[in-house]
Formats: sequence, structure tokens, C-alpha cells
Amino acid sequence: MGPENQTRVLDFILLGLSEEVVMQPFLCGLFLSMYLVTLGGNLLIILTIMTDSHLHTPMYFFLSNLSFADICFTSTTVPKMLVNIQTQSKVITYEGCITQLYFFMLFGGLDTFLLTAMAYDRFVAICHPLHYTIIMNPWVCGFLLMTSWIITVLQSLSQSLMVLQLSFCTEVEISHFFCELNQLVQLACSDTFLNDVVMYFAAGIIGVIPLTGILFSYSKIVTSILRMSSAGGKYKAFSTCGSHLSVVSLFYGTSLGVYLSSAATQNPRASAIASVMYTVITPMLNPFIYSFKNKDIKEALNKLFSKKIFST
Repeated sequence: MGPENQTRVLDFILLGLSEEVVMQPFLCGLFLSMYLVTLGGNLLIILTIMTDSHLHTPMYFFLSNLSFADICFTSTTVPKMLVNIQTQSKVITYEGCITQLYFFMLFGGLDTFLLTAMAYDRFVAICHPLHYTIIMNPWVCGFLLMTSWIITVLQSLSQSLMVLQLSFCTEVEISHFFCELNQLVQLACSDTFLNDVVMYFAAGIIGVIPLTGILFSYSKIVTSILRMSSAGGKYKAFSTCGSHLSVVSLFYGTSLGVYLSSAATQNPRASAIASVMYTVITPMLNPFIYSFKNKDIKEALNKLFSKKIFST
């Protein structure tokens, strides 16, 4: 049987974060807790934005979509990891691996574009406040969201289709807790030159271009704020960006840290542990960042809980 046929029936082995048996119950409890907090926190943000008419603005429209993307992003990896720990199995089917890879790249990429759209929203609000409602109209917001979806769907689909063309021989162990693209390509026994080219190209589209857009927006925002004569105006302008800037710093800081650490150590297991930061912890912390640092969200949450308390 040739390698091409072997890929149809292969199972991959996810080695996870630790192979020590005594660590498995701890990891299961830890990741289950973080996953439930992520679900609860992001669902609460979505519910709060939907039920409070004061939050029906472009900024919170993108935030609710970011919370949805974070839920899906975490759900592509953590549930499978928990199932494997509970069943004491490290196997993921070939089809399951490709499916997980597709949705991981889809929602991870969607996160970057939503953060860029939110940065553009803050740029328009601070640098062009008189034209804000005209520029950030519902059609523009819908267009930005639709464009984000189209780009990330096409990118993740192209990457997944490229992996489907690879042949895998005997080495099917992935030193990660999910099917990570780079490690999957490295396991192939066929030529991966085209895959490497597409990966670098996609990294530019999904990583570099959105980050450049965010940095450009904030450079204009900072310049505009520094021109303000009122200290109160400066504080108010900075405060509207605080939550978003914190989320951007956390997401890109952890992603860049994982990339640099994996490039420096060449240790797949260390890279897997570091990747927990942006795949699990960042989506979990985002709702807390917006809850504590955003005045509008805090007031809306107070209203929501007050209604619940009085209704009971």
C-alpha cells in the first residue's frame, strides 16, 4: 500500500502536554475549569451586549463577534483534549485532525481581523468623531465582518487542502494537544515545499497585515490624543482604547512569545505548553478585561444582574 493510500486510514497520536499519568487528572480539572470559565464569560459578554440597547454600537458589535470567535477557537482544541484524557487515549483520526486544523485556523484568523476592525473603529471614533456615525454605519460594519469571514475561510481552507495532498508514513506522533499545522507538515514524508510557501504567505495575511493595521490605527490615535489640550479629553480617549489595547497586547504578545520560544528552543513540547497562553488563557481572560476596564460593559452587567435579582 502506497503512502497516498495510507493517509486515508491513518490515525494521529496527540502526545499532549504531559505523558505522566499522575498529571492527567490535574490537567483535566484545570483545562475543564478554564474552558467553562471561557464559555461562561464570553457568553455573558454576548448576552449583555444583546440585551442592552446602549451597547448596540459598532465597537460592541465587533466585541460580541470576538467573544463568539473565542468560544469557537477554544472549542476546537480543549474538548478533544479532555476526551482523550478521560478515555486515556491519545488518538485523533485523520479526518478529525484535518477538521480540527481547519477550524483552529479559521477562528484564530478571525480573531486577528476582528481585533483589527475594532482598532479601526477606535481610530474613527477618536480621530474623526464628527463623522463617526457616517463612516461606521451598519453597512460598513457588516462589510468588515463579512470580509473577515471570507478571508479566514479561504485561508484555512487552502491550508487544509494543502495538508490533504501530503503523504504520511510511519511517524504520526504530534507533540501537541491539538493538530498544529507546522508539526503536521513536518511529519509528512512527501515534499512540503509548497506547504511551507503557503504557510508563510498565510502568516503574512493573517498575522502581519492585521498587526500592521492595528499599529497604524494606534499611531494615528496617539498622535490625535497628544494634540488634545484638555487633560480630561485625553484620559477619556485613552480609556476608550484601554480594553482593546490590553486584549491586543495579550493576544499578540502570547502568540509572538510562542513563536519565538519554539524557534529558539526547537522543543515541540515546550512550544505546546507555551501555546496554551493564546489558545486557552487569552480567550478566557478577554471577558474579564472588558468587564473590569470598560465602563459601559460594567454598567450593562450591573443592570443585567440587577434585573435577574429583582426578577427572582
